[in-house]
Amino acid sequence: MRILLAEDELSLSRAIVKILERSNFSVDAVYTGDDALDFIRVGNYDAAVLDIMMPGLDGISVLKEVRASGNDIPVLILSARSEVEDKVRGLDCGANDYLAKPFDARELVARIRAITRVGAGQDNRLRLGNVTLDRASFELSSPKGSFRLANKEFQMMELFLQNPGKIISSERFLEKIWGYDSDVEINVVWVYISYLRKKLSALGADIQIRASRNAGYSVEADL
Repeated sequence: MRILLAEDELSLSRAIVKILERSNFSVDAVYTGDDALDFIRVGNYDAAVLDIMMPGLDGISVLKEVRASGNDIPVLILSARSEVEDKVRGLDCGANDYLAKPFDARELVARIRAITRVGAGQDNRLRLGNVTLDRASFELSSPKGSFRLANKEFQMMELFLQNPGKIISSERFLEKIWGYDSDVEINVVWVYISYLRKKLSALGADIQIRASRNAGYSVEADL
């Protein structure tokens, strides 16, 4: 999953980025409300974490603009303001959740995972064939065994299993996982596809990653 973080305190922003990357999220960090709004408008994010007090537009103003445009991106407000009135205001303006500073890293990750679930009853596992991806432990498993996936491997497998049978281009992987500003070469996608194929083979998976010439890759059940 790709997260936009808008937090103007540089040391805290860096710490949050590390926390989220350790939990296998990709993160773009911005430091003003105006940049946050621009990135949400043109970006492709699974969620946004917004501080309230930022230069330019504050987090609540960004949230109002986002919701007024019809964008339903999940938003977590992160703020030093912990009064009930502040929380109610944030939620009433369209936030999916509100977390007061200081916070526990585990709670931050848990709350982001909660607001990005598609349905209230959805668990942390994605399944296809005899393969399961646990989004809490980052384990790819089958009846034969399991592997704990590294960050980029996990994100690619997650995107595959969220879109079974659909062709995903290399450009889409780069945009979603490495980000717009990355200088990574496009062949890195093939390298990670190779890693995943080897793990699926070792697990005796009854699904496989197929390549479509000049189009991209898809994960499909064996025929």
